[in-house]
Amino acid sequence: MAPAEPLSVWRVDKPAGPTSHDVVDRVRRGLRRGVKVGHTGTLDPFASGLLVVLVGRATRLARFMTGADKTYEADIRLGVVSDSGDPDGRLSPTGAALPDEGAIARAVASFHGPQRQRVPALAAVKVDGERLYRRTRRGETPALPEREITIHDIALRAAPSVDGTVPLRVRCSAGTYVRRLATDLGDRLGCGAYCAALRRTAVGDLALEGAVTPDAVVEEGQGDLRAALAHLPERALTAEQAEGVLHGRAIEGQAEGVATLWHGERLLAVAEGGGDGTLRPKVVLG
Repeated sequence: MAPAEPLSVWRVDKPAGPTSHDVVDRVRRGLRRGVKVGHTGTLDPFASGLLVVLVGRATRLARFMTGADKTYEADIRLGVVSDSGDPDGRLSPTGAALPDEGAIARAVASFHGPQRQRVPALAAVKVDGERLYRRTRRGETPALPEREITIHDIALRAAPSVDGTVPLRVRCSAGTYVRRLATDLGDRLGCGAYCAALRRTAVGDLALEGAVTPDAVVEEGQGDLRAALAHLPERALTAEQAEGVLHGRAIEGQAEGVATLWHGERLLAVAEGGGDGTLRPKVVLG
């Protein structure tokens, strides 16, 4: 009999340099042939920090884990611009005078709250069916889409340095581009800026502390499944309800939205309100 497909969630500390896809490939090579591996939110190659990696059946839950808030530590370099907003792009000093700490602090604080953010030109989102960065690199100038985002918390981690490096801590909604935030900060200060370094320190309730290297991921381990889904409502099931859910049957529940269904410490399914006072399983994990 073939071994059961694993179900595990891992907090991986991605190094700067490789893509998120590179990290997933590295994890996959260390596991049994055929075991599925995925992740819940891309980090740019220059960025490091928390990458939530899903193994086996957990890959079926990726779409339910992408909505959690993210927390970052960013180093923003003033007085220099990048065509990509990060150190991998073409860097150009602006020659503008650098603002004082008070002006920087006021500009940083002005980003707090809900707002619309324009997607960077070298982003992986699709516009008219093609990755935006591919069109940009061909010399096209496509219209850049905007997103509704929320900056929940943003503050200086320390005083700006004499070379114009501004260390920030940012907690933001999913889909926020910190490198665009850096560019917008430079525009607001009138001196230009780019994101020189970026480290993700939390995804929802999952923290970077205690994360492992890609080579340390195994098929079973790290009880991060519940924390990875903590942004969703949770429903505890009786034994009778659990048996029904495992056969795909609906249970009484909320009218709309998504919820996780548990029997003790075992995640049985992710369900969606059917608008009729029931929760219908969308993904059954068995």
